[in-house]
Amino acid sequence: MQKRKCIICGKPLNDGIMINGRGICKSCEDRITHAESGTDFYEYYKCCIRKAIAHHMIRGVDYNCQNYPL
Repeated sequence: MQKRKCIICGKPLNDGIMINGRGICKSCEDRITHAESGTDFYEYYKCCIRKAIAHHMIRGVDYNCQNYPL
């Protein structure tokens, strides 16, 4: 069985939160909750979450927008 890794930092996931089967370690969780919107850190975390969680959830549904597949 493969050890789960944090979707932000890539370190082994020993604690933190799980969202849709993907994990964020406690350290990254704390950084996210204290990041101010509009900063580079905030945008980085948002991008990581979008890639790992949101994109994964959207791909599970067969949506086509103006014949452009996701």
